[in-house]
Amino acid sequence: MEHIMNSADRVFTALRGGEPDRVPIIEFVVDEKIRRALFPEAAEVGAFCEAIGLDAVGCGLEFQRQRQNGDRYYDEWGVLYQASPETLSHPVRGPIVTREDLKTYRPPDPDAPWRLGQLPSLVERFKGKKAIIVHHRAAFMWSAYLVGLDNLLLYFAADPDFAHALLDQVLAANIAMVRRAVRAGAEMISLGDDYAHNFAPMMSPTHFQEFIYPRLRRMVEAIHEEGALCIKHSDGYLWPILDMILAAGPDAINPLEPVAGMDMGEVKAYCGKRVCLIGNIDCGALLSHGTVAAVEASVRQCIAAGAPGGGFILSSSNSIHSSVNPQNYLAMVRAGQKYGNYPLDTELLRTGTP
Repeated sequence: MEHIMNSADRVFTALRGGEPDRVPIIEFVVDEKIRRALFPEAAEVGAFCEAIGLDAVGCGLEFQRQRQNGDRYYDEWGVLYQASPETLSHPVRGPIVTREDLKTYRPPDPDAPWRLGQLPSLVERFKGKKAIIVHHRAAFMWSAYLVGLDNLLLYFAADPDFAHALLDQVLAANIAMVRRAVRAGAEMISLGDDYAHNFAPMMSPTHFQEFIYPRLRRMVEAIHEEGALCIKHSDGYLWPILDMILAAGPDAINPLEPVAGMDMGEVKAYCGKRVCLIGNIDCGALLSHGTVAAVEASVRQCIAAGAPGGGFILSSSNSIHSSVNPQNYLAMVRAGQKYGNYPLDTELLRTGTP
């Protein structure tokens, strides 16, 4: 009797380079405003994923607010944030300025009782049905939050010992948190450290090799040791550092921003047999201001470029933020479900009609 795939089967088959029954569809962040606009009675993350038909559910780990000062607050990392109506707030200032600050700094406790956030609930509801993702980071971005991004990049050149010590402390805490998450039921860890702008990486390939690559590799190894899979997320133009990202051993890369020169067809030809590709419907102009017809055409093109041979998952080019037109996102998901069936129908993908 032929096995009928569910959402979890679909995602894991693609992550391991295979062809599932159809292209899986996942999303890492969907703003609450979009969830409420599409499904007012199912705006909670898990309920929304069920209602729209995503193949994975996910959450981040929880870091509590420590002190509130008007519309600004400090989190457990000691970072000051500006509160935002968006899902994600933005860091304003970190707690580490001097070497003495680093000596006395202590990262959040990986074993804090609240650390797993929504994960236990998602595991209880969706284990074996949908793939379960935890969104976290390795070493780079939280180190940047702790000292400031510009300062961290300057330390790579001017004070490498300080940079190494900072990155190592952050990495150790994050590895402990990720191990705990996997033991609690997370099946995939998405590492959200961004490395690049739309036109170039934030640092030279030489600095990436010295400061970022070894720690990314150690994090990926820790995830695999626990029996989970790793998705490496980074916005921007990744070509100068892509080989090092691949060498670190993630099971998938995401989101392959088309506006940053990460053409799905080119990436597929370059490394599609080594790693699962996740992306890359433009969440900027297209999903925010485009037509439903243009969204559907982009989904067809993306599937045609990324899905042949398997190892492909459909998602946006970053996230479904509050400026996305909710109906365009719904059209994206429905088009993926319509055109992503294996074996792929090349004529249907080309024309949109059987």
